[in-house]
Amino acid sequence: MTTSPKPATPEKKAQLLLTAAKAAKNFASILDFDELLQQTVNIICDEFDFYYAGVFLADKAGQWAKLAAGRGAAGKAMIEKEHRLEIGGNSMIGDCIAKKKARISLDVGDEAVFFKNPFLPETRSEMGLPLVFGNRAIGALTVQSTEEAAFTQEDIAVLQTMADQLAVAIQNARHYRQEQRRSNYLAAANRVGRNLTSILDLDELLPKTVKIICDEYNFYYAGVFLTDFANEWAVLRAGYGDAGNAMIEANHKLKIGGNSMIGNCIQTKEANISLDVGEEAVFFKNPYLPNTRSEMALPLVVDNEVLGAITVQSEKEAAFNNEDISTLQTMADLLAVAIKNAYTLNQLEEAHQEILTQKTFEALATSTTQAIHWIGNKALPITTTARRMQEDLDQKIFDLDSIKEDIDLILEGSELIVEVKEKLIGQAREHAPRPLLLPDLIDSAILELGETPVKFIVSIDDPIPTMFGDSSQLVQGLAKLLTNSIEAHADTVEVMIGTNTDIDSVFIKIKDNGDGIPEDLLSNIWVSFFTTKGPKSHGLGLPATLHIVSQHRGTISVDSTVGEGSLFTLSFPIGRQPENVISPSIGSDFCLISEENYYSKWCTNLFAANQLQLTIASTFEDAPKKSTYLINGDQKGIFSLLEHRDDRKAGNTIVLSNLLTVEKTTRLLALGVDDVLLKPHSGSEFEDLLKN
Repeated sequence: MTTSPKPATPEKKAQLLLTAAKAAKNFASILDFDELLQQTVNIICDEFDFYYAGVFLADKAGQWAKLAAGRGAAGKAMIEKEHRLEIGGNSMIGDCIAKKKARISLDVGDEAVFFKNPFLPETRSEMGLPLVFGNRAIGALTVQSTEEAAFTQEDIAVLQTMADQLAVAIQNARHYRQEQRRSNYLAAANRVGRNLTSILDLDELLPKTVKIICDEYNFYYAGVFLTDFANEWAVLRAGYGDAGNAMIEANHKLKIGGNSMIGNCIQTKEANISLDVGEEAVFFKNPYLPNTRSEMALPLVVDNEVLGAITVQSEKEAAFNNEDISTLQTMADLLAVAIKNAYTLNQLEEAHQEILTQKTFEALATSTTQAIHWIGNKALPITTTARRMQEDLDQKIFDLDSIKEDIDLILEGSELIVEVKEKLIGQAREHAPRPLLLPDLIDSAILELGETPVKFIVSIDDPIPTMFGDSSQLVQGLAKLLTNSIEAHADTVEVMIGTNTDIDSVFIKIKDNGDGIPEDLLSNIWVSFFTTKGPKSHGLGLPATLHIVSQHRGTISVDSTVGEGSLFTLSFPIGRQPENVISPSIGSDFCLISEENYYSKWCTNLFAANQLQLTIASTFEDAPKKSTYLINGDQKGIFSLLEHRDDRKAGNTIVLSNLLTVEKTTRLLALGVDDVLLKPHSGSEFEDLLKN
């Protein structure tokens, strides 16, 4: 210091005592943290007529003192710039906090320890007063003047007393704010619980969860991850805002136990908190959320089973504390129970549906058997005719016209029985419903028709959710429906595939420009053996399709106008969407031999999303050597493709098809393929196929 502080006049001493009393009263009555600090700097500047005052608070690491309140435009500008000074560094504030002693400069130009502040260029005198609570310096008060030697001894004494009172008030306000925050968090957790525990649909529950969390707690971002079936990945199922939607579309997932807070907290079943993500060893740097400064990961645990985790993120550094973890974990526990309830309900619904499906199969089998008995009774003349022919042969009676008539009768009856068997009983069914891609089933059904003069126009409203069912049965049903349009003399058939989001279903619309169906006959077209197409048709196609659609809990309806055509609409419920995840452990060197179609594009996207390599080739000549060849069996020229393959290219050859018949499988195996399997329509099915 260049000079000693001058003494104050008696009048000034009296004014200082009144100011100190006023400040003490304010400190005791203000519990709002931000208001307390701002009132402090205002009182000091107004009552003492100083140029500037500011309050610095030390961070938890004891490394920096950050400006928490400042007077006027300069103070506001510095707070916006997150102005801070190093504790113990080249500033009076840093020095007074480090030493817990006041620093006074009556002429800052002569100070060795002084931070030259561009926001306060007119400062000539400065006082740094430590804010000490107990034995710990929690910050400091800076008081500055444009005059040299502006402080008196009484100013220093009174302001240090105010600083001591302020330190106590700050701790009280902090405690109050923390208790208030905890109370608000608990109240919000209760609101979250009330809102979420009644929702049993995960597709509704999880997006609503992240919205409530961000709205109630005023967080920058929240997301919910659920573990996959292999308990290998945490897959993002809901995320807040545009960033969340983008990550969902990108199939964002994190390795359980890997280099992320989410993966780590799921593995350990313990909450993780990062007050500055830049300093974390275990942290996944997310390009979708570049502004994240603090993150909390909370495990979703029920009965020691980890279902996933919640991530809560803030743009502010040190936005969370340990008490926040315990409070927010209460909310996470409520969500975990809600998710478990949704899982349980879904399992019950699936079990119930399996029972219904089994009952449907039994009912259809019974009705089909009855139909066969009916046909058998109608075909009874076959045996009578055969016996009569046998008697004529024994008696050497050779009436060629009579023999021809008898043979025609036998053939007609036999063909009718075979047709009933094929269309009402059908091929062998799959044992359990599995994920299915409707656009690929349509491609397979069109292929089953062979060469036709009809032009098929297929439109797909992507993305199409996965449904569950029996691909062989559905392909046959769809082929029968398309055949109906051909038999109605249509030359164009439009097939439209889309989603009914209101009722969680997928639909297929088949529109033709054929003959149309008279209104008075519309109610009869679903009846077995009813036909308007002459004696060559036995009226089994549409009834068989109805049976197949009913097996899949679907509906089918028709609108038709004579001379204009018909529109058939099929609707199927959407089940729980499969996790399209394939483990990297399956290896590489896989090649799909397929023409460009919906399935080849879907396979390409599936492998790319799992960071796996899949080569697409149209012929064996274009395929790499020594690969595992997956052949799309539902494409034109499949048998010719296999007949002309290059046997020099060693590797397993597996044909994939939506419709497996004994005849088709036998023919394919005769061409030297290693196996013929149902097409995988999910990541888990693909993984099982490739591992085996």
